[in-house]
Amino acid sequence: MDKQIQEKIMQLQYLEQSHQQILLQKQTIQQQLMEIESALEELNKKPKQTFKVIGGIMVEAAGGELQKDLNSKKEIAELKIKSIEKQEEKIKKETKKIQEELLSNMKKNE
Repeated sequence: MDKQIQEKIMQLQYLEQSHQQILLQKQTIQQQLMEIESALEELNKKPKQTFKVIGGIMVEAAGGELQKDLNSKKEIAELKIKSIEKQEEKIKKETKKIQEELLSNMKKNE
């Protein structure tokens, strides 16, 4: 097999691994976002007492403070997801480009 073709195949494999890692990151952050949104819904029900976990210890906290903290975390998670989606799109474009180059090179070698 042509050296150039082998290099393209290796690039594709690397991109596929990167894509899988990015998908795992995205899934993790989406899960965190769902938990944050669920917590915000519970806070909107105006519970009598609210708590937050600090270093494995549950301590009482003001509802407004918790809501502000959760909204900040939600915003950060949404920004991370957008960033990951941009990376994902970039990898998809690069993968498509290399696949086309690979097919072209393989046809030339026939």
